[in-house]
Amino acid sequence: MLRLIPLIFKAIILTILITACSLPRGAALQSEILSTSKASNSKLAVYPVTKEFLPIFAGWPATGVSGSVGWLRHVHNDHTSIIAVADKITLVIWDNEENSLLTAPQQKVIPIANVTVSPEGSVFVPYLNQVKIAGLSDEAARQKIQNKLEKIIPSAQVQLTSIPGAHRSVSLVGGVVSPGNYPIRDTHYTVLNLISQGGGASPALENPQVRLIRAGRVYTTSLSSIYANPSLDSVLKGDDKVIVQRDKRFFRSLGAAAKEQLIYFEEDKITALDAMALIGGINDNRANPKAILVLREYPNNAVRQNTSGPSNTRSVFVIDLTSSDGLFSAGKFTINPNDTVLVTESPITAINTVFRVIGSVFGISNQLK
Repeated sequence: MLRLIPLIFKAIILTILITACSLPRGAALQSEILSTSKASNSKLAVYPVTKEFLPIFAGWPATGVSGSVGWLRHVHNDHTSIIAVADKITLVIWDNEENSLLTAPQQKVIPIANVTVSPEGSVFVPYLNQVKIAGLSDEAARQKIQNKLEKIIPSAQVQLTSIPGAHRSVSLVGGVVSPGNYPIRDTHYTVLNLISQGGGASPALENPQVRLIRAGRVYTTSLSSIYANPSLDSVLKGDDKVIVQRDKRFFRSLGAAAKEQLIYFEEDKITALDAMALIGGINDNRANPKAILVLREYPNNAVRQNTSGPSNTRSVFVIDLTSSDGLFSAGKFTINPNDTVLVTESPITAINTVFRVIGSVFGISNQLK
């Protein structure tokens, strides 16, 4: 029986060596992930991230973006208040005639307060019936009423003021110190004006994003972009809704990385080199620095048979952190939202595991002798 023990151990060791790749470990090998890419009917495209590849990749479509449609540029308008439907109008009419149609004896002025602009854009004025003033400035509306009234009461003088109504206000929904509904005082009321009135973005928000909802469309950009570029400080319109919120974009960190978790974007743009810093680098004892994989899925309509797009929806980008070209290229390769950054396991790790198992087996053997 004792003679059979060495043979049994030899069989065990041989089995361990054959199944080394199946031993317990924390990440996949590069060869395992990319094995199917060599098949003729492969549904996986593999691209080394190099200096030569970056110009080709630059024209490829972005992935992981929301349903927004970009951002609205700033269009300069005069700082003029424009009357809109549902605004409140106050008229003050002076008339010095003794037999005035408007005023009683000894009365020189008649106020007409809080007249609502109708859905048709008009207001009622005594002796003039409905006068359409929507779309006019306060001064233009005053002059229009004045001209009409002078034909009936030559000495009449008109003063007009307006208060913005529901259709001349903007909703600041959240992400600021004081959310609420804010009136548009003039035609040059911008996103930064609104956020400022709301007390500024909440300090707790990481890389605050500004979402503008207008007529069923959603436009998104970051607050830092608006700060840096005045042409992005969009002019608001009545019924706009503005939401300030944290940047919800993320990528996944998996494998032999220092962190295995969702990593949220802290800047508008994150490169592969930034991503490695955000995940705390790689595990020195396990990782293969020659094979950092970025897994990305493109929509079907992005697939191309030439270099203007990926050749398959499922694409893997391979980054080598042991070469200068790999490091510089990683610093220019953009990580998209929902990407998976996989730090593959070093083949040496599997070998070390085998030797540890063999050592354990021999330890048991020594105890049996």
